[in-house]
Amino acid sequence: MKIRNKILIYFSTTVIALTAISLTIIYILFSEYREEEFQQQQNEKIHTTIKLIEKIKQESATISYLIDQQDINDFYDEKLLVYDVNKNMIFASLDSLDIVKAESILNKLSPTQRWIETKEENYDLIGIYIETNNQKYYAVSKAYDAFGYTKMYFLGNVIIGIFVFITIVVILISWFLSNKISKPITALADNLNIYDLSKEKVEELKIETSSYELNQLTQRFNELIKRTNEAFVFQKHTIHHISHQLKTPISVLVSELERIKNLSNTEVFTSEIENQIIKTKSLGSIINVLLEISKIEAGQQTQKQVLRIDELFFDVIEELNAIYPDFQFEVNYRPDEIDENRLTINLNPVLIIQAIQNLLTNCVSYSNNSKAEIKFDCSADNELKIQIINSGKPISTEEEKFLFNHFFRGKNSEGKIGFGLGLVLTKKIIELNSATINYSNPTPNINVFELNFPLS
Repeated sequence: MKIRNKILIYFSTTVIALTAISLTIIYILFSEYREEEFQQQQNEKIHTTIKLIEKIKQESATISYLIDQQDINDFYDEKLLVYDVNKNMIFASLDSLDIVKAESILNKLSPTQRWIETKEENYDLIGIYIETNNQKYYAVSKAYDAFGYTKMYFLGNVIIGIFVFITIVVILISWFLSNKISKPITALADNLNIYDLSKEKVEELKIETSSYELNQLTQRFNELIKRTNEAFVFQKHTIHHISHQLKTPISVLVSELERIKNLSNTEVFTSEIENQIIKTKSLGSIINVLLEISKIEAGQQTQKQVLRIDELFFDVIEELNAIYPDFQFEVNYRPDEIDENRLTINLNPVLIIQAIQNLLTNCVSYSNNSKAEIKFDCSADNELKIQIINSGKPISTEEEKFLFNHFFRGKNSEGKIGFGLGLVLTKKIIELNSATINYSNPTPNINVFELNFPLS
């Protein structure tokens, strides 16, 4: 069932049911009040009649007629019977109305049970035991409350009219509110139907509503769809890269090994084998990083450790110096005296080491003087800034915006060996470790990659 119909049914049913119950209670209470009020009027008339009987002290039709005439207009369709202490009738009103239960009520009345009330069809019937002026009397009164029932009939019609009016108003209001409430939800559902997760970029949902909950839902959904789209696109490129990019290097590697096995020069043979080992390790590292990132994107928990990030840089520098002994890495700190805790960060060591390797390997590949500088800036209170600087041909301003895109290679990478995923993976790794990475070219032939890690 649509949420609009649910709101319409649930709200209108609840309000209409409560209205019906309330109006029914009002009608019942008024009915009981009418009965109680009319019985009190009967009681008062009985007392008045007995007082007149005591005053006249006679029992005759004339007396009955006179007593009846003094209040003939009190009730419509009434019968009153008065008995003495021995339950002998001493007065009967002139009405021809019969009291079927008179004998039964009279037998039940006694000094211990002075009041009996019941109904005969629409007639109110009461029996009373009275003691006045040392005299004892029994009385039975049966009367029809014409005025009271007229008021009840009018009240019933008013209540029915009010109920019908409220029902119509509630249904209209429910219909209006259900449309108003469900409209943004329907718009959200319609927008979901046109989403294409295969696109590189997906526009955010924009729902026009003043509802805090729906705005929160839309915001959370946009965050979810953005993350899902990023994971989907990354996975798509990863699969494409593994199936396409790795296939070619492996084929080249196989052909190179077949060529190398026929070499007779030992020095050339050794050099070629070392080059192939480096390429193979690079492929293995990329595959491991892709698998690790895929685990994180799939929602699996990965192990993080609290590590000094400068020590990770030193470890990578040591590995690269073994491969490129002529290349120099200079490490500087700002300020000169720093708190070591400001270099301690909660990281995924497998991923962050690969990111550092990618950045420092870029320095080696693109430097024109075999030097690079690494600056650790701990001067800010809330972040650690790391700059990796090398001198070499920079990328153009037009190419900067594509630097971290899949398969992008700038003009300065012509003739360089690479698989096209280095900086893409690096950016992904840095973001997964709650940091940011940026590239700048502050002066000619100077390349700067800046990492910013937030400090808790």
